[in-house]
Amino acid sequence: MCRVTTAQPTATVLRVLFLNWRDTRHPEGGGSEVYVENVARSLAAAGHEVTIFCARYEGAAGHEIVDGVRFVRAGTKLSVYAEAIKHVRRRAFGDLDVIIDVQNGIPFMSRAVCGDTPVVVLVHHVHREQWPVVYDPLRSRVGWWIESRLAPRLYRDCTYVAVSDKTREELTELGVGAQRIHVIHNGIEAAPGLDVEPSEHPHIAVVGRLVPHKRVEHVLRAGAILRRRHPGLRISVVGDGWWSPRLQAVADALGVSDIVDFHGFVDEKTKHRVYASSWVLALPSLKEGWGIVVMEAATHAVPSVAYRQAGGVAESIVHGETGMLVDGEVEDYASMLGELLDDAALRARLGGQARSRAEEFTWAATAKAFAAVLSDVSTRVSRVRVVPAPSGHVEHHVETTI
Repeated sequence: MCRVTTAQPTATVLRVLFLNWRDTRHPEGGGSEVYVENVARSLAAAGHEVTIFCARYEGAAGHEIVDGVRFVRAGTKLSVYAEAIKHVRRRAFGDLDVIIDVQNGIPFMSRAVCGDTPVVVLVHHVHREQWPVVYDPLRSRVGWWIESRLAPRLYRDCTYVAVSDKTREELTELGVGAQRIHVIHNGIEAAPGLDVEPSEHPHIAVVGRLVPHKRVEHVLRAGAILRRRHPGLRISVVGDGWWSPRLQAVADALGVSDIVDFHGFVDEKTKHRVYASSWVLALPSLKEGWGIVVMEAATHAVPSVAYRQAGGVAESIVHGETGMLVDGEVEDYASMLGELLDDAALRARLGGQARSRAEEFTWAATAKAFAAVLSDVSTRVSRVRVVPAPSGHVEHHVETTI
């Protein structure tokens, strides 16, 4: 017979690795990176050893420490996945307590090479609708097969974190057990103190990466319709991306270049100045996990308009209370924007309620919930070693990692 003793869990330093394709300073960085880095900074501030592995880009350091978080960069948009596998396989990050595999459509396949290190899969949204919009038919089919078939099988014993109930629902449709999915919403930073008033003239803001599935074209088309009854209308597009030249060409073709300002990448203060001066935020994306920009605009009492079927925005926006959700096509979207531009009382009511609701979501709460998941996973995945017992029997010591 054998005697089993279990070491009492103690508060120890967790060694955490995030695998994410980009960081916030990457030219195509977005909401996923904001989420990851806020959680990572919080973990580092609590004394844990945190590393983010991501793609390298022009001017980026291969290794650096920012706010207590170690950044390791290698590879490009596509080769970062192979680089991650190589680094994890050869234990380049040392002994790890947990790996967070951020699945932006394609996971890093870390489960195949991590040994007994537990993996948590972070998913912002399922990319079913986006694959054929961004890629050709062959690559979109391969990408969707990896996301919908291969990934759920490879990570079948892993814990998941989703940023919205909608994402959780979509993951269960792919075969991920609901009991393994924790929903942890995005947080929001408090708005910086700015002496900026809403514009005297109608002002629509669009904030985000300029890529096809963000569908900024819908706002440009709406602008062409709305300018007829809204003299002085301005549309501010904040953000950049490889789709930017296409959008500027569309603005020219629609005859709205004179009312659209393409700001490109801007600093946080400038971004919030645009929010504060706008009347409404337009978010016409095909899909969002949550929509951080919705809450950023809300901190300035600016309501948002999005499509109801665009995933997590149906949670970040409460229809008729903090903004509007649109069913239909571009014409319906333009009509809803026009309704808000026409009705100052409606904007004020929705904006005020949006600001109050935004106060419920903090990065501190997000990070605390995420840390609890990591602690639970690390505790449950124990390391077992066998040593001789004094009596000559074999004794199994079960040592937890936290």
